[in-house]
Amino acid sequence: MPRMWSLLVSLALAYAAVVVLVFLFQSRLVYFPHIGGEVAVTPQAYGMPFEAVTITTEDREQLAAWWVPATQSRGAVLIFHGNAGNISHRVDYLQMFHKLGYSSLIIDYRGYGKSTGSPSEQGTYRDAEAAWRWLVENRGIKAGDIVLLGESLGGAVAAWLGARVTPRAVVLASTFTSVPDLGAQVYPFLPVRLVSRFSYDSMAAVKAIRSPLLIAHSRDDDIVPYSHGRALFEAANEPKAFLDMQGGHNDGFLFVRQEWVAQLEAFLERAAPK
Repeated sequence: MPRMWSLLVSLALAYAAVVVLVFLFQSRLVYFPHIGGEVAVTPQAYGMPFEAVTITTEDREQLAAWWVPATQSRGAVLIFHGNAGNISHRVDYLQMFHKLGYSSLIIDYRGYGKSTGSPSEQGTYRDAEAAWRWLVENRGIKAGDIVLLGESLGGAVAAWLGARVTPRAVVLASTFTSVPDLGAQVYPFLPVRLVSRFSYDSMAAVKAIRSPLLIAHSRDDDIVPYSHGRALFEAANEPKAFLDMQGGHNDGFLFVRQEWVAQLEAFLERAAPK
């Protein structure tokens, strides 16, 4: 019996140690800014003229961003990428919107790419606000001409911003309902909801969005379950639409299939001012 108690105590201590480590270092489970290496390619490589800009946040961080203007632009798209890599890994999105006739702005969050600082939840929200102000104040673009697009973690950022401003439309791709919800599914053996220092509550955000909303999600998503996308859609206000995609989390991109691009274009056309 003493050996049994000793084993149980050892297991309890080991489990407690794991929980403490997760609590202390969970930011490393959320942000992966160095995956993919340095900024290796620009829109110029795809034949798109662009402007490399630096956007200053409210707390004085410097965000690296690309502005890709379109001739006779149909509007502007503000793009928030996922939690890994940097803007050079999302040039396909810029190319897609350029072909559709939309100008686009994509930013690297603080701590990503050539941006200063370290990533944090509140920091990404400040980054989003700064990017929005840059479009409205520096470029003179009306709020009703801006589309917010976010993918995965970027979807949570886009939803947060969309709940506080009034864009033409919001597009969320492969987005989770919240970090605690997702973490509880990925790590069911850990008390994620008790120790999580991150929220990214997309569910609360979509309930506050009043702009037209498109949610795109794959049934095959191997990181963010399809049920998250459906739950967000069910909670959202009208007008809203859902786009079923295919493929895993890192290959079910909107630009991959022409029929998905066509549905996105049709949605944006319906959202455009008449």
